[in-house]
Amino acid sequence: MPSLTDLSTIRALCAKYDFALSKGFGQNFIINPGVCPRIAEASGIGPGWGVLEIGPGIGVLTEQLCRRADKVVSVEVDKRLPPLLAETMAGFDNFKLVLQDVLKVDLRALLAEEFGDRPVAVCANLPYYITSPILMRLLEEKLPIRNITVMVQKEAAQRLCAAPGTREAGAISYAVAYYSTPKLLFTVQPGSFYPAPKVTSAVIRLDVHDTPPVTPPDGDEAGLFCLIRAAFSQRRKTAANAVSNGLSLPKAQVLQAMETAGLDVRLRPEQLTLEDYCTLQTALRRPVGNN
Repeated sequence: MPSLTDLSTIRALCAKYDFALSKGFGQNFIINPGVCPRIAEASGIGPGWGVLEIGPGIGVLTEQLCRRADKVVSVEVDKRLPPLLAETMAGFDNFKLVLQDVLKVDLRALLAEEFGDRPVAVCANLPYYITSPILMRLLEEKLPIRNITVMVQKEAAQRLCAAPGTREAGAISYAVAYYSTPKLLFTVQPGSFYPAPKVTSAVIRLDVHDTPPVTPPDGDEAGLFCLIRAAFSQRRKTAANAVSNGLSLPKAQVLQAMETAGLDVRLRPEQLTLEDYCTLQTALRRPVGNN
């Protein structure tokens, strides 16, 4: 099989299977031959590992994963791709295609059935328009996944990997940091794709925590992230004002809670750490006037 990063090969395959790239599915095929081996290596997989891939496309990254791992299961929503992948992945008996929407399939059951006790990594070139929903589902469901290595839009990568308490952080930065240790690995230029997107991409790796770095009061993770989202819903305001508006709480109650938590009431949302938000969450649960 000729190289799947060769543009003439891609065009021939698309013509053979009457396949046209779909903007709706965010399809951009990788044509830089150095990118996919680098992504696969960065994921840390090897013999004994299972890999869940999301959106295999024509199999450019998939074949690199299959060369390294025991088994690769690729979840694909585009019903036009199976015949094409049957040809490009014919040389790998450790590859399986699951024709499903990754946001709807029972991932826990899928991982148990396909990988058993193997350590599992997620690896993907994610469609930009659903990057956050996919990553949050993988993290929030606390699936048996060791790490997640994905290529996303550069701006999204920077936000996902921003440390809580820094200017670049957003609400999703706190969620990512709660569930994992993120690292921005390298950038990928538009010319590495066909068709070339208008933005630069970046590869990130999230090493999933066995235990989160902070503990919300009573283990109320949903409450913690509701508080953080409220704070960032108006990030130009102080955290106190944004939380008051976002959660429909009296401002006096929020100010008292911040003082109880030992936090400066002038702080903006991105200036608080994960631990600060947990402390504030605890203080907000106390009756007003009870210090």
